[in-house]
Amino acid sequence: MKRWTKAVAVFLAVTVTAACGAGGRPDGEQKGSTVGVTDTIIKIGAHFPLTGVAAPGYSEIPSGHQAYYDYVNANGGVNGRKIEFVVKDDGYNPTTTSAVTDELVLREEIFAMVGGLGTPTHSAVVDFLNNSKVPDLFVSSGSLRWGDDPKKAPFTFGWQPDYEIEGKIIGDWVRKNMPNAKVGLFLQDDDFGRDGEKGVRRYLGQQIVEVAKYSPGNTDIAPQIAKLKAAGVDLVLGFTVPSYTALSQLASLKIGFKPKWVYSNVGSDPALVGSLLARFSEGKVTNGASLIDGVVTTEYLPGVDAPDNAWTKLWQSVWKAHGKGGDLTNYRIYGMAQAYTFVQALRAAGKDLTREHLVEVIQQSGKTFEGPGLAPFRYTGDSHLGISGMSVVELKGGVGKDLTPVLVTDLGEAPIKADDSAANDGPPPNGIPGS
Repeated sequence: MKRWTKAVAVFLAVTVTAACGAGGRPDGEQKGSTVGVTDTIIKIGAHFPLTGVAAPGYSEIPSGHQAYYDYVNANGGVNGRKIEFVVKDDGYNPTTTSAVTDELVLREEIFAMVGGLGTPTHSAVVDFLNNSKVPDLFVSSGSLRWGDDPKKAPFTFGWQPDYEIEGKIIGDWVRKNMPNAKVGLFLQDDDFGRDGEKGVRRYLGQQIVEVAKYSPGNTDIAPQIAKLKAAGVDLVLGFTVPSYTALSQLASLKIGFKPKWVYSNVGSDPALVGSLLARFSEGKVTNGASLIDGVVTTEYLPGVDAPDNAWTKLWQSVWKAHGKGGDLTNYRIYGMAQAYTFVQALRAAGKDLTREHLVEVIQQSGKTFEGPGLAPFRYTGDSHLGISGMSVVELKGGVGKDLTPVLVTDLGEAPIKADDSAANDGPPPNGIPGS
């Protein structure tokens, strides 16, 4: 009886919404779902590891989102609506991700998922979100699942450079600059590691002498590091999250393994890795950032190490006005940059906002979106992949020193080429896109 009563209530609610439109709009004014949208509010959500092994760094990303949304809301919102952002903690556990995503979609009734984090975690919910026709925007992960085949996931869009093109750009740099290196791969054992390896092997297939993988949650990686050392590796390419970057450095220190290190952008934030090294070593490593001096990595956004950059100045002012404590970090900048792209998409979609229309707008116009990214977006009807490139840098004193210009490419055989076409003079005067 309770189930029948609930079903009737849901039917009546859907009927009323269809007749009036969200916020009381006349029938026929909009085509598509307006769940989560009223005349005054756009309700969105995301899952992040606020606790657990992946929380360091990643837990700061939603605070960046929130600060920028608060800034936009304080300046009138988007087309008269304020953005409400609901964040759920999944602990970087796919089972929990499924549970909290159910809550966001079915109980909170969000309009869109924005920035949900993690390759193994978001993989657990991407089908549910697409089957529910919930816009699944700007996933915080570079997996190819978010955009290489829009027919499989038409509502999902990546945001950052995917791991395959990052692997290509890193592999090409190593081949050109260290052609005699014996390369070992240290990979997260999921799409993150697999996609990165796929890109790397296009350029370094003959140089790779060993591959070691870790499973998120298993912090004993001493056997993997010993395996790389035993193979005579003198350069390690790591596709790791920050915790495992720190763990790989500590494990190498214990056995006297001293290769050249190259890490994916995902796991190479100097301040965070340095603090994790101090924590994991229980104080034995007091200056952790110095351990990763000389590490090669990639950059696709200006960060805290570029305080004079116009975009960084915007994020500094936003954080000062709306941050909820703590310092501005690269992870908070990442969250603000994602939020900026989302606001840009909302403004492009106009006042008559539906889930389906927003997806169409990103496909049609997203390739022209501007922002702090060093390379252009790739959004079209055939590709929902995000930023198209990055530069290779070497960390010196916590600052990335350019080794290459901005390099762009795409999947497969697409060439790598220098491209600064995304360069701009900075954000609009008021820091809000399209204004």
